[in-house]
Amino acid sequence: MDDAVPKTLRRGWTTGACATAAVKAALLHLWGGSFPEQVQIRLPKGEEPVFAVAHSASGDGWSEVGIVKDAGDDPDVTHQAMIVARVAPSDGGVQFRAGEGVGTVTKPGLPIPVGEPAINPVPRAMMDEVVAEIAAEMARAPDVQITISVPGGAEIARKTWNPRLGILGGLSILGTTGIVRPFSCAAWIASIHRGIDVAHAGGLDHVAGCTGNASEAAVQALYGLPDHAMLDMGDFAGGLIKYLRRHPVPRLTIGGGIAKLTKLGQGAVDLHSGRSQVDFAALAALIGEDRIADVNTVLEAYQIAGPPLAEAVAEAALIQVRKMLGDVPVSADVVITDRAGQVIARAGP
Repeated sequence: MDDAVPKTLRRGWTTGACATAAVKAALLHLWGGSFPEQVQIRLPKGEEPVFAVAHSASGDGWSEVGIVKDAGDDPDVTHQAMIVARVAPSDGGVQFRAGEGVGTVTKPGLPIPVGEPAINPVPRAMMDEVVAEIAAEMARAPDVQITISVPGGAEIARKTWNPRLGILGGLSILGTTGIVRPFSCAAWIASIHRGIDVAHAGGLDHVAGCTGNASEAAVQALYGLPDHAMLDMGDFAGGLIKYLRRHPVPRLTIGGGIAKLTKLGQGAVDLHSGRSQVDFAALAALIGEDRIADVNTVLEAYQIAGPPLAEAVAEAALIQVRKMLGDVPVSADVVITDRAGQVIARAGP
């Protein structure tokens, strides 16, 4: 990707930042009697964005505010979702509840305990800070029940990792900085990390990272793996393996199409087409087939060289995976599939 491109892209705000702004605006009504038209919050690194109030309502002992999430130019599934916070008195301290469209944690290994609303630690801390701030300003006890909702969130969550991670019923309220950086790899890699954490907590001894849906389905069927063993690696082979070096699982399968795994076999750790390219001369040398040195795609090379090419690519990819794992106790294997999800080559145990 051109280094200049990200500088022109507009940043956005996380669901955690939106929820915090909604809590602040709702408290201003609950304790102060009026809803603001906009509200400003302080993010963990000191930035102070302003959010427009898009929805407000109140009843006997409660107030709620909705903020429309703006993810900027990031292709975020929660872009334009309404993040709603309802506040009411609690019987002591700040208490969090999951409303419509916000998930509940059902598996260990995540930063939030089982049974709790899927509101991550940093957003919780941001909301705690807002409660303490407004309570001090208005001479109130900071005893508040906060219910976060995302209308339509259960449907949106099906497009995320949440069901696989054991977060049921809706979305997670996320964010460590409050800021969504366009096209950042960080969120995807963080999801890979959480998937490995959940696999550890569940006692799994075999996980798989695949580049896409077809290879994932093939690998899962091949080994009979449960859903939470399947790590949505995508292009981020390096991010997955780096985390496994620190948090090893006894067995790792890497699955993917021949094009992406060719790049892995040639030493790429990011398999995106815009960030790594196939060296066709090296591919030709790998199997001693000069005819593929000048082709345009790996598929074309495979059509010329056939199964021996796929087998050589699988072996080369496995060598790179083992090199990246180093001496950690992880047994690795590689599975290559075609676009229909049929296995065309394997390497390793």
